[in-house]
Amino acid sequence: MERKIVFFDLDGTILNEDKVIPESTKIAIRLLQKQGIYTVISTGRTPHMFDWILSELNIDSYVCINGQYVIFEGEEIYSNPLDKEMLHDITNLATSKGHAVAYCNHQYVKASEGNHSFITTSFNNLRMDYPSVDPLFYKKAPVYQGHLYCDIQDEQSYIERYPDYNFVQWDEYAYDILPKGCSKAIGIQKILELTGIKIENSYAFGDGLNDLEMLTTVGTGIAMGNAIPEVKAIADVVTTSCSEDGIFKGLMNLGLLEDPIQKEIS
Repeated sequence: MERKIVFFDLDGTILNEDKVIPESTKIAIRLLQKQGIYTVISTGRTPHMFDWILSELNIDSYVCINGQYVIFEGEEIYSNPLDKEMLHDITNLATSKGHAVAYCNHQYVKASEGNHSFITTSFNNLRMDYPSVDPLFYKKAPVYQGHLYCDIQDEQSYIERYPDYNFVQWDEYAYDILPKGCSKAIGIQKILELTGIKIENSYAFGDGLNDLEMLTTVGTGIAMGNAIPEVKAIADVVTTSCSEDGIFKGLMNLGLLEDPIQKEIS
């Protein structure tokens, strides 16, 4: 039997709107693992922001920070730090405009400003505490992704100033900063290359803008019922929402689950 692998986004996919893992999703992932199917997290978050999920779902492989840092079966296989001069420049620019920046690596998220309302709003929506403040963090450690916190009308000025970078919105005032060409898809390709798993045996579930490349890279891309229209438009399959057993139902429809949910519960 050929090996198969399934990649899962977190927010809006594994996690519902209350940032809780539905019981049906836990069962679905456990069933995949029993069949020897690889289960991998694929997220824009940093590892410390989802370590509890790894533990609860018994997963030790992940594509995180939107493909900038990749772990397979507990071992680092890829990382791609951002340019320090660019981070220095955008930090100064954001500060001058009353905006803020954050720096993400595999261990930390550090903010350039304390008590900034846009950061507060974004982290409250993640049900997470405000990150610690260190405006010089990018000089001391590798940074794999930046965050820009600004009004939507100000985004364009950053896009024009940094043409080699993408600004991907993930909350009302928050944007991931990534080098162009970098995405979850890069991390997925690294894992597929390492394992030798065929593209046609790879699957991914997602719902947001940072899932577009992922869903079109794997053999079968599945959009959650709560996904944005752009994701549904490019997906091979659209399942129900994360709060309506979307992952379990999607896997059943694809024929990746052998046992019905009633048997697992019993």
